[in-house]
Amino acid sequence: MRGSQQPPQPAFLATLRRVTFLLMLAACGARSGLFADEATTTGIADAGTDAATVIDGGTIDDGGSTLDVAPPTDVTVSRTDCPDADALLIYTMTDTNELQSFDPATGQFRLISRIACPTTAGDTPFSMAVDRRGVAYVLFNQSHRIFRVSTATGACIATSFAPNQHNFQHFGMGFATNAGGPSETLYVAGDEDDNGAGANGLASIDPTTFQLSVISSVPSVSSAELTGTGDGRLFGFYRKGTASIPSYIGQLDTTTGAVLGERTFATVDQGSGWAFAYWGGDFYMFHAPDRTTRVTRWRPDDDTVTQVATTPLEIVGAGVSTCAPQE
Repeated sequence: MRGSQQPPQPAFLATLRRVTFLLMLAACGARSGLFADEATTTGIADAGTDAATVIDGGTIDDGGSTLDVAPPTDVTVSRTDCPDADALLIYTMTDTNELQSFDPATGQFRLISRIACPTTAGDTPFSMAVDRRGVAYVLFNQSHRIFRVSTATGACIATSFAPNQHNFQHFGMGFATNAGGPSETLYVAGDEDDNGAGANGLASIDPTTFQLSVISSVPSVSSAELTGTGDGRLFGFYRKGTASIPSYIGQLDTTTGAVLGERTFATVDQGSGWAFAYWGGDFYMFHAPDRTTRVTRWRPDDDTVTQVATTPLEIVGAGVSTCAPQE
């Protein structure tokens, strides 16, 4: 129910706070490399200078509402294989191949590199996820292929993913751990194109075999980007129908694809490009209603919605390691 009054704190918000205590019990592992063969990858542009960014910092009264959701079973979060969490930021991809880091603590973007994946001319990034070790997985718009990209250098190599499995052509992507890690699953939310081609619903991709398995062919959300947490929860940033406003953040059941609870954002317009990430206990929505990306933070701890940055680049993918700070 939408309204201006603040509802009592629901379990959906309380659940997000619970992971803070769990993660404080875990220890970080040593820093490790991204992938060994990146130094031999050719055709990669040098990292550039900082992307233009404006810090806005305005709190938005968006009149959103929150639905209740039952808390998950408590799990122990493993960090035995994690690199230094302080070095793991949010990583973003633009529709013109710019790989950037975004530091939530400062609201600053930094250009890492313009990626040069070996794909066809005119093929552009569609969505992105980042695995536990900080390696990006980028889905391309025309070929429907997935490439692995180093978030340290922008080096790009192909994966064995076979496009169009179960007719999943375009999809949002996000990693979540399996019962607290260290293993994790790449979840994808299918999205039909303007001509009705492609499958909807929720699926998973095994990051070792790149086999896609359908979880639900019935779409519970539309045009969703995904992000996961260290304790195995999965969230979507989506809309309902064809209108790009309002937007929603919802927790998704990883076994059925059902929406367990959601928050409405009456003033957040997904626009022509959008992406999503969870970092430090907060959710970051990247959305471009006018082809200029705005970064809007939702802080479940106090239910505030704040625009924290803008960039003239159109961001179409974002990802963050499940080893990154969760509180």
